[in-house]
Amino acid sequence: MSDKASLFSRLAQVATNIFTRRYGVLVGTDSLGNRYFRDKRGNSPRAFDARMYKEGRWVIYAGEPEASKVPPEWHAWLHHQTNTVPAADNPLRRSWQIAPQQNLTGTEGAYLPPGHAYRGGHRDAATGDYEAWVPE
Repeated sequence: MSDKASLFSRLAQVATNIFTRRYGVLVGTDSLGNRYFRDKRGNSPRAFDARMYKEGRWVIYAGEPEASKVPPEWHAWLHHQTNTVPAADNPLRRSWQIAPQQNLTGTEGAYLPPGHAYRGGHRDAATGDYEAWVPE
């Protein structure tokens, strides 16, 4: 990351922290340590616009900011798909569901299908069940 981008990132984080201290109300924390806030001013900072705007909601990530670290139930709350704040012991989570996983694109753990250039770039031969389309 360049120094300019790093400086911008730090300034944005400071601005978010100041805004959160002034206007934020802590709503909850997820299992990863991310903290979720809502705007204590309600729907809008100005009373005459209240019908036009939704309540401000945001997350402060634990560690590096990465959107894929937000669990599905909190994603739904952040995007106004529900107004119910997720409980710590989420009753909607089923025993067969795996825990949400961070996006691994660009890391060593990223999925690379067979034939990918980073795996040598060699695909298995076609099985013969495909007939190419030929334009007339």
